[in-house]
Amino acid sequence: MRNAGFGALAGLVGGLVFGGVMVLIGFLPTVAAIVRTDSPVVGFTVHMLLAAIIGSVFGVLVARQRELLFWGLAYGVLWWFLGPLTLLPILLGRPVAWDVATAQALIPSLLGHLAYGAVTAAVLALLSPGERRFEPGLVVRATAAGLLTAPVLGLGWRGLIVGALVGASYAVIFGERGEGSGPALIRGAAFGFAWWALAAVTISPLLDGRGLQWTPAAVRVAVASLPGHLLLGAGTALLTCWLGGLARAVFSDDVRHALEGRLVGGRVISIWHGVIAGLAGGVIFTGVMVAVGFLPAVAALVGSGSAIVGLVIHLLISQVVGVTYAVLFRRRSFDPASGIGWGVSYGFLWWVLGNLTLLPVLLGATPRWGDAALALAFPSLIGHLAYGAVLGLVYQRLEERVSPWHLTRSEAATARAAARHEQTLSAAPALWSLVTCVALLIPILVS
Repeated sequence: MRNAGFGALAGLVGGLVFGGVMVLIGFLPTVAAIVRTDSPVVGFTVHMLLAAIIGSVFGVLVARQRELLFWGLAYGVLWWFLGPLTLLPILLGRPVAWDVATAQALIPSLLGHLAYGAVTAAVLALLSPGERRFEPGLVVRATAAGLLTAPVLGLGWRGLIVGALVGASYAVIFGERGEGSGPALIRGAAFGFAWWALAAVTISPLLDGRGLQWTPAAVRVAVASLPGHLLLGAGTALLTCWLGGLARAVFSDDVRHALEGRLVGGRVISIWHGVIAGLAGGVIFTGVMVAVGFLPAVAALVGSGSAIVGLVIHLLISQVVGVTYAVLFRRRSFDPASGIGWGVSYGFLWWVLGNLTLLPVLLGATPRWGDAALALAFPSLIGHLAYGAVLGLVYQRLEERVSPWHLTRSEAATARAAARHEQTLSAAPALWSLVTCVALLIPILVS
């Protein structure tokens, strides 16, 4: 009951923020239609009641979670699907329309649900007991990392300001995680998405005097900066993690961290696992590339137009990406679900970094970040997600077969079970869900 009460209170605060948006977009009469009226006052009352109920459910669901931001964002997206796309039409006696056109018309509601989830999670975190420490050194490192990564948004002063804010807020919100480079990379990409919705979609139009621009057309224009924000967040988190590791290596004489969590064998065999897993994912991805005729474009990297050459280059790149996955995510997947979760998230990030950014640059063009380019690249996104799922699953199964020399098989299984339990208490499942939702939202945002 205590968790439900805190959740209801947090939901009311989130509902106030979301309610203000609903006033601006004129959505309250639609909510009021649930009780057969069109009064905005009644609509706001119904909205706040629903916000409290949904918040109380959230408080119960995340009672044992140690961090809430990404759970809140994922919860907001979930209720966008359940609410205006599903339950609201049913309650109004209309057929459910799960199509791109309907979803695109509800983009303002999507952003409002994201705001509701973020605010509700933030208030619930403040109400929950727990030690919170301000770490000046971490803030400095993360801010520096944000400034170093900011050029992905351009060389203007706004990019530098956003980079510094992303880095500083990352340090304040998450603190020193100690989660490894791979999970930090995915966490940063999800944080970059949140900053895109806040900075590019919301704050930037307000600063330009255009007011709140949450219309489908305005969001479609703002999508051009989404890949940059994803890369900014990922790069900031990764550099922050590396700078922290460098600081520990230089200034600490405690070597215990080098032995913690050693659930698998050495790094060399992990790299071979990455090669095999990357090749398996590449074979699956090949079907998509053949279907859309993309292999000649890959062959153009070496000045050829042959599909056979493109296939060879594609499989080599798949293995290289597999090796990077092994380096970044070693000892981070403890069951098939976590392997697929990290793999799909990594595949999505490589779609942004590879297909949308590096491939055009290597071919002498500019990154393809516009809405039309993202729409054309959607088949490649499906291929990258499938590649990532196979990569993560195969790597996890190979890694699980290798036990460290100082543990028996049963002891290794027990250690993996404990690590898996710890992972479920973190934001990892929420990260996997949120990244998947962002991938599925691409057609809606750019259509």
